[in-house]
Amino acid sequence: MELTGNTVLVTGGGTGIGRAIAIALHRRGNRVVIAGRRTAALRAVAEAHPGIEWHPLDIADTACIGSFVAMLERRWTDLNVLVNNAGVMAIESPETPDPAVSTSVVATNLLGPIVLTSLLLPTLRSRPDAAIINITSALAFVPLAIAPTYSATKAGLHAYTEALRILLHDSGIHVIEVAPPRVSTEMDGPGGPDSVDVDEFVAEVMASLSAQPPVTEVVVDAARALRYAEREGHYGRVLAAVNSDVTAEDVL
Repeated sequence: MELTGNTVLVTGGGTGIGRAIAIALHRRGNRVVIAGRRTAALRAVAEAHPGIEWHPLDIADTACIGSFVAMLERRWTDLNVLVNNAGVMAIESPETPDPAVSTSVVATNLLGPIVLTSLLLPTLRSRPDAAIINITSALAFVPLAIAPTYSATKAGLHAYTEALRILLHDSGIHVIEVAPPRVSTEMDGPGGPDSVDVDEFVAEVMASLSAQPPVTEVVVDAARALRYAEREGHYGRVLAAVNSDVTAEDVL
């Protein structure tokens, strides 16, 4: 995809991977809008990087997404790139199940991005060089047992992205999946392979996005073992390795 001259919305753009992606795109000459629940974090990013704009959004509150999209269409009329990055990880225990936690994770990581994408599709269809970038996870392919709903939502977002790419094949909208490994952010979860620096991760993502021919999926080196575990016949071994440090104490 073209990495300059776009108007980009990054959800979850106040912290972590979203913040790093927003800054990287801003530095490449894009107009960047960040959205999320943490207004103080959003404001801090915008103040540190003049030109980045922000607006509050709780992606889990799907009833409010329609009014958010209407506002976007009024204020940022040339929006052509959506980065669905907002996400939350929760550690869950079968001994003390909490449906409210599971519901929040599903709403934030899966249902919210689906609703936002659906409502923005008419706008994106009318823009040249439009793109939808969904941030999934290497855990979509090999789950972390103590974060079962998180892993499931990322697997669901992977499937949604694959389906959306087929549905939009003739639309001119480029649909891309980015499947991060464990990255050092505020949401850094336990278990799994060693984490990678967020800025190094985003630099590798930017290089892949600018490659020719255009990519449909970005898998950085640190995510390859999980992403391709099943294809390469190592799924059982990798699943055991990802969960090797999981004990009862982790979830109680």
